[in-house]
Amino acid sequence: MVLPLLILVVVACAALAGWALWFVARDRAVILRQLFGAAVVEALLVVQAVLAGVLMATRDHAVDGPLFWGYVATALVILPVAAVWAFAERTKWSSVVLAVAALTVAFLDWRLWQIWGAGA
Repeated sequence: MVLPLLILVVVACAALAGWALWFVARDRAVILRQLFGAAVVEALLVVQAVLAGVLMATRDHAVDGPLFWGYVATALVILPVAAVWAFAERTKWSSVVLAVAALTVAFLDWRLWQIWGAGA
């Protein structure tokens, strides 16, 4: 795993969560630009997953594979599911869903770093 990419993902998740929480405070539903923001975070997660796969394949790194890839798969699924839910729910709760999803992805990414470091 590459630390700058991990930091970028966590910061992007925190920014998305903050933006969504601002909408919660204003009693507003998610807007399309926020879903585009979630798509940017998702693209970063895909890049991170590909890079992790390449690093695992080319280096001797003893990481618990099923645990690691379970976290990767979960992180990749959460934001699209939250985006669909937020798009369908046109109340402030869509913003709550997006905020919780973004914070969850940030936490999962942090856990990925811990799992990766345990294999070093």
